[in-house]
Amino acid sequence: MTVQMSGRPASPILVTGGTGTLGRHVVARLRETGCQVRILSRRGRETGTHPREIGAGIEFETGDLGTGEGVDAAVEGTEIVVHCAGSAGGGKGDDEMARRIVRAAARAGTRHLVFISVVGADKVPMAGAVDRMLFGYFGAKLAAERIVADSGLPWTTLRATQFYDLVLMAARQMARLPVIPVPTGFRFQPVDAGDVAGRLVELALGAPAGLVQAIAGPKVYGMGDLLRSYIGASHLRRLTVPVWLPGRAASAVRAGAVIAPERAIGRVTWEEFLAARVDSPSDKTSGATLRPARSDAR
Repeated sequence: MTVQMSGRPASPILVTGGTGTLGRHVVARLRETGCQVRILSRRGRETGTHPREIGAGIEFETGDLGTGEGVDAAVEGTEIVVHCAGSAGGGKGDDEMARRIVRAAARAGTRHLVFISVVGADKVPMAGAVDRMLFGYFGAKLAAERIVADSGLPWTTLRATQFYDLVLMAARQMARLPVIPVPTGFRFQPVDAGDVAGRLVELALGAPAGLVQAIAGPKVYGMGDLLRSYIGASHLRRLTVPVWLPGRAASAVRAGAVIAPERAIGRVTWEEFLAARVDSPSDKTSGATLRPARSDAR
């Protein structure tokens, strides 16, 4: 994705979670535009290295959005913040992390806060304990969205579908089972993190725009098709068994709450991603060929 710049900022752009799945792509694309970048990460630097010296236009600031330690120092002197950091607990705590970065940005006079959220944040209901247990990530992202929107700061929020990296991680974990339960009717439209990063950088270097149109991958797939493609590419032998998940959130997912066919603007396909990440990307005898999901996909 080509980034159109409205003007390169003189101060560094802060990227929270700059060493993560999405953040590292954002950092790379910002550097391609010539921007100075500051990464906020919980991991420290080696003894003897200045905390803000990495080289090649990238600074490093140690801080923890979970506790707030070091966050003010990281934001100080920046005008644009791209908030990519998320909690490792399925979204739990994302609202507090958003609140801490918002407070620090307000104190620093940040002129543009850019946030990444998820397609379906406003459509997957948290109506009961089962919904919160299985799909709490969506509720956490919606809460964080509202904190950003109510911050009083100029802001932009982009919703994206699930990253291929997350799908691959889930497939690897599920493939450890001899028999894999596959939720009936679940469809996903995963997207490449690099494609999302390109759009985030475009937005960060533009004017604050509020909630913008989402970004999604080029194809919609049934969950079973995604799993079977990974199993075939990895030359594994596994059985898949359909299961029906209860609750209003699961019903919303079956109804298409987490896909956005009208926003299929990602370029990299799941097949291409899988071929690059799995040693044996194709197994013609395994039935691993991926098919776009039908509306009644199982």
